[in-house]
Amino acid sequence: MFLVGLTGGIASGKSSVIQVFQQLGCAVIDVDVLARLVVQPGCPAHRRIVEAFGTEVLLENGDIDRKVLGDLIFNQPDRRHLLNTITHPEIFKEMVKETFKYFLRGYRYVILDIPLLFETKKLLKYMKHTVVVYCDWDTQLARLMQRNNLNREDAEARIKAQLPLKDKARMAHHVLDNSGEWSVTKRQLDPQGQEFSGLHLLRGWNQGPSFWNHRSVSMRGCEGNNR
Repeated sequence: MFLVGLTGGIASGKSSVIQVFQQLGCAVIDVDVLARLVVQPGCPAHRRIVEAFGTEVLLENGDIDRKVLGDLIFNQPDRRHLLNTITHPEIFKEMVKETFKYFLRGYRYVILDIPLLFETKKLLKYMKHTVVVYCDWDTQLARLMQRNNLNREDAEARIKAQLPLKDKARMAHHVLDNSGEWSVTKRQLDPQGQEFSGLHLLRGWNQGPSFWNHRSVSMRGCEGNNR
């Protein structure tokens, strides 16, 4: 078994791409879901976050208020690093557990949805392949402003807080361009689609290592035959 790291940027459309992979029968682990799991009340990370950031980061029911915590660490590298040192080891433990479950079920590979794959670099060494869901700056900005009801200045600040998508695209093995209409992106993921004639990426993962060093903007071929 090997691991595939999939990432993108805020409002690049990564979550929609992941949904398509899941519909096609791919084994997918959403690391952000694991991040929410490990900070639930009663978990070690929850206790340490409260100790480090105070009870102001708690909702009335005791859950972590992700928005308040996000605002506290925004543009504060030291605080962000502190939060990462608390949560990342716990997330990694859960990731290993979930990956092992897929291994026992006979899957050849697992796709890991990792928002900060290239920013933190901690999980890169475990990935056989990396995939970036890319869109151009103007598209990303417009989508974020509309989705989060932000003004241009605030939206730009949030995008600039992340590693630029063009830099991630240069570092990734494979790039999926989501700059256009969603219907176009979805056809890139459709194993039956004929619009794109590029590398059948996920089929290549199933077949063997001859595909591993290719870089492509087409990701056709997740045919539900992952096992």
